[in-house]
Amino acid sequence: MKGIFYRKLTLKTVLLKQQQQKKDNENVQISCVVAAPVDDDVHAEVKELKSDVRADGFDFTLDTSNNIHEQASGDAHGNVHGDFEWVSPEGVHVKVSYVADEQGYHPSSDLLPTPPPVPVAILKALEFINAHPQKEEAKH
Repeated sequence: MKGIFYRKLTLKTVLLKQQQQKKDNENVQISCVVAAPVDDDVHAEVKELKSDVRADGFDFTLDTSNNIHEQASGDAHGNVHGDFEWVSPEGVHVKVSYVADEQGYHPSSDLLPTPPPVPVAILKALEFINAHPQKEEAKH
């Protein structure tokens, strides 16, 4: 639950800073719009923020104006599942789904690297070992 509190605190801090920057930079933003394109990430706003923390778990959702989305749900045992997604600067839609439980963090995405295949020689050796188990020695 510490992560949720930290996330909410960080998000609140970001929103407060964003509001102050908007007040401080109104004139600069107007001149920037005329002079150069404005970066969407810099001016992104939170469209939806939901956080429901209960004794038996939590639900969290975040959507921003620059197409960042995060969703997570957790239970009383500390198991969490969710996903996050965004659009890269190259225009590629990136989505990562995950489960975090007593076995660790398990992300899944088409963009995550995968291990190389097991060499054929190793597969044959494993098949041989399974087909010819070692005999146990008699204990005296």
